[in-house]
Amino acid sequence: MIDKPYIYLQKENRSDKKWKLVWEDDFEGKEIDTTKWSRIPAGSSDWNRHMSQEDEVFHLENGYLHLLGINNPDTLKDPRPFITGGIWSKGKFAFQYGRIEIRAKLGSAQGAWPAMWMLAELDKYGKYPMNGEIDIMEHLNFDKIIYQTTHSHYTLNLGQKQNPPHGGTAPVDAGEFNVYGLSWYPDRLVFQLNGKDTFIYPRKAGVDKSQWPYDQPFFILIDQQLGGNWVGKVDQKQLPVAMEIDWVKVYQ
Repeated sequence: MIDKPYIYLQKENRSDKKWKLVWEDDFEGKEIDTTKWSRIPAGSSDWNRHMSQEDEVFHLENGYLHLLGINNPDTLKDPRPFITGGIWSKGKFAFQYGRIEIRAKLGSAQGAWPAMWMLAELDKYGKYPMNGEIDIMEHLNFDKIIYQTTHSHYTLNLGQKQNPPHGGTAPVDAGEFNVYGLSWYPDRLVFQLNGKDTFIYPRKAGVDKSQWPYDQPFFILIDQQLGGNWVGKVDQKQLPVAMEIDWVKVYQ
């Protein structure tokens, strides 16, 4: 048993019963709820290179959280040309098995890369990518699709991207509100959009055991990313860009 009260482990055989809401945030307050979320700090990877904890990239109004990508207003203090906002539940909420749904509207711009995803809370198998990564939703530029993907030692280091297929896409009108979701079972990850299943990643028998690191608690990340090898160069004339979050709900 894990002695961390913020980690929600689904009970055995619970997935056969009706889902129950166990955790949510509807962003109705005046500030981000710091019992649930922290602002993501900057890092050295493509996804977090431009993350900032400055107030300018977070805007909470009328029950919506806006995570922004903006031209940096103060390049003397911080030389980066643009900065972005993101939140994560690391150290505050994590869960193992259940369903997560996030209702949001995505902004589009050249170089915009909004994402909703999950990483392991406890590092059960070692450093990244040993514990896996679950990408509930990633959107690039002005695309009419989202990407829903899994990454792990099995897919990245061993190159097993097709046994089974490790990701899929789904058509989307990103500029409207959609519900991006994942139902997570001991034997499969079921990606969803507006309540419909879009892609399933199953646990496979007879392959390297690193294929399924998804037997441990994960925390949530929601971030408006900008730039990087995958999404391409940022057109700063198209900034600001924002992802607008209405609510996040987790069921078990």
